[in-house]
Amino acid sequence: MMQESLPVISDSTAFDLESAIVIKNLNHYFGEGGLRKQVLFDINLEISVGEIVIMTGPSGSGKTTLLTLMGGLRSAQEGSLQILGQEICGARKQQLTQLRRQIGYIFQAHNLMTFLTARENVRMSLELHDQFLNEDINTKAIAMLETVGLGDRVNYYPEKLSGGQKQRVAIARALVSHPKIVLADEPTAALDKKSGRDVVELMQKLAKEQGCTILLVTHDNRILDIADRIIYMEDGQLKSDGADAVTNMH
Repeated sequence: MMQESLPVISDSTAFDLESAIVIKNLNHYFGEGGLRKQVLFDINLEISVGEIVIMTGPSGSGKTTLLTLMGGLRSAQEGSLQILGQEICGARKQQLTQLRRQIGYIFQAHNLMTFLTARENVRMSLELHDQFLNEDINTKAIAMLETVGLGDRVNYYPEKLSGGQKQRVAIARALVSHPKIVLADEPTAALDKKSGRDVVELMQKLAKEQGCTILLVTHDNRILDIADRIIYMEDGQLKSDGADAVTNMH
């Protein structure tokens, strides 16, 4: 059966979904044949539009795998995974590509292009969106860098920036196109306490201003208070959701 391609959600589209992410009975496997290994087991999760959720749990528990499925970076295999009202389990590459334009990604290794300045790294994110091509994207990129406190670093290359500054550029790049969802994988891991705190408070502020949903994977106990809700994963399963997730961390 032919699947319809995803409608492109532009900024002008009425966006009245209550849930940004709805996952039902999601299973995921790595490998084929005799080497096939199940890594996610019967995941059920709903995240509301505008909610900030922290996902925590031991290394190897499946957090990053779940994050990459939600972000359309790999294809979901079994169950239901709805992102922004679209079913993406079994989605084609074209659908996943369109979905990825609605999502901002922030990774532990900020993944900046070393041969581009801070401004050019942020600007690159805008160039993926047709709706920005008629606008002055240079000005937009600089304004976003000013918002994250890097107005005096717009023409610096990554090698001239500190770890915290690089992570701020990555946040500016993720948020400049006003994504509906931001997925962050250990965004504070390489940062000292103050930089880490500044970075997540910045994400929180920009998310609230933009009405954006944030899912943040972290082991960092120092930033748990920015979340509306905490979920805990272990052995490929969601073990707890809410206040009891915090006690599992300590």
